[in-house]
Amino acid sequence: MQKIIFDTDIGVDDAFALAYAAKSTDILGITTVFGNVPVEQAVKNARLFSQKIGLDVPIYRGSSRPLACAPSAPALQVHGKDGLGGVFENPCSGEADNAINFIINSVRQHPGAITLVAIGPLTNIATAINQAPDIVAKVAQLVIMGGAFGTLGHGGNVTPFAEFNIWKDPHAADQVLSSQLKIVVLPLDVTHQVQISGEDIRSLNRPELEAISRSYLQYSLEKEGFEGMALHDTLTISWLNHPELFGITESPVRVVTEGISRGQTLHRLHPLASRDDPFAAAGIQKLCLAVDSERVKAHFLAALRG
Repeated sequence: MQKIIFDTDIGVDDAFALAYAAKSTDILGITTVFGNVPVEQAVKNARLFSQKIGLDVPIYRGSSRPLACAPSAPALQVHGKDGLGGVFENPCSGEADNAINFIINSVRQHPGAITLVAIGPLTNIATAINQAPDIVAKVAQLVIMGGAFGTLGHGGNVTPFAEFNIWKDPHAADQVLSSQLKIVVLPLDVTHQVQISGEDIRSLNRPELEAISRSYLQYSLEKEGFEGMALHDTLTISWLNHPELFGITESPVRVVTEGISRGQTLHRLHPLASRDDPFAAAGIQKLCLAVDSERVKAHFLAALRG
C-alpha cells in the first residue's frame, strides 16, 4: 500500500475519500485545514469520522486562514452545519499537534516514500515548502483535487472560473502548482464526470456514509435535479489505485490570484514561447483531463462494499 498523508478540510465528499483511502492506502496521518469548515471543526470531524469507520491514525491541526487574502465563509450550505451533514453528536475535541511540522518531519524521515493527498485549500502544503524547501525533492508525489480547466465546458463551482479549493487560497495554490513538486491534479473537468446516486450510496450498506450524505443529496436534488453527488475528492484515491483510468496532459500550471478570475487555473495551451512567459519557471505537472468514469465508479463502489 502507498504511504499517504491525507490533507483535508473534511466535509461530505472528503469523508467518502477518507473511507476509500482507509481501504486501499496506508494513512500515516490526517492533517486538517480550513475550507469546507473552520480548521477547528475539521479536526473534530476528522476524529469523529475516523472513529465511525474504525480508522486509528493521528490527526493534526493545520492552517486556519489563507496565506494572503481575506478569509471567506465555509461551505455549510452544501456540507451541513458541521461539515458532515449535522447528523452526529460531535464530542470529539481536544488539542492537536501541528500539521506543518508533521508533514515536514514525515517527508524528511521517509524520503521518496510519502504521497501527499490534498483535498482542501493548499495552504498547509505551501506553508510546509516555505518552511522546509528541502522536502520538495523528497515528496514522492502530491495528488490534489482542485482547479477547473474548461475541458468539455467544465468551469468553476464558486465563480465561472474558479473551483472551491483553489479559490479559497489562490496564492497558496499558485505557489504549490508552479513549484517543482511532482503533482497530479484532479480538477472538476474529471470529477464532474464521476457521479454516484443516492441509490448507489444506500447500496453500500454503510450507515455512516448514508447519514452524512443526506443533506448533500437534498441540496443536489434542489439545485441540480439529481439525487446524487460527484466523487470530487475521492478521485485522488482513484488515481492512486488506478492511474490507467485517467487521461493525462502534462503542462505547467499557474493560478490567477486577483481580480474577477481569482482562483482560475491556467495551463499552457501551446508550446510557443512568449516574451513574458508566466510559465517559464513553473514545474511540469500531470493534469487529469479525461477519465473512464464507469470503471472508476465501479472500483470505488466495490472497495466501499468490501
